[in-house]
Amino acid sequence: MTRLGMRPARRIAAGGPANPFVALALALATVPAGATTLTATITGIRNGAGHIRLAICAKTDFLNPHCAYTAAATATPGAVTLIIPNIPPGTYAAEAFHDENDNHAIDRNFFGIPREGIGFSNDAKMHFGPPRFDDAAFPVTHAPAHITFAIRYF
Repeated sequence: MTRLGMRPARRIAAGGPANPFVALALALATVPAGATTLTATITGIRNGAGHIRLAICAKTDFLNPHCAYTAAATATPGAVTLIIPNIPPGTYAAEAFHDENDNHAIDRNFFGIPREGIGFSNDAKMHFGPPRFDDAAFPVTHAPAHITFAIRYF
């Protein structure tokens, strides 16, 4: 029963807000202000086994397993393009590897040399280990960004 002409309260379904505009506002609130889309083309892929895994990392996360922005795509010989949305402006470095056996890890030989292909943005070179962040770093602005680099096999 209502009093003073008030409507009964509308129930919110278990799936989310009853008002679609509220749902949209909540969804947009999770996107960082000024965020953009990054498109990465990974070249030099030798076969179609497994997946290409990409991580876009800030300096503090570079070469660590917990980069904030990741993507994966089925490997195809030649090149693969991956798209990562909602990256805020800043300086990042990309690292990718060809996970040929889909175990989500870079397989290494007895000496620690990767058995699967790996690569870094700016085609940063590896000299007895991974490159420095500064060698692989690239800027992301408010405009959509595109990077291209190659996977290398040892």
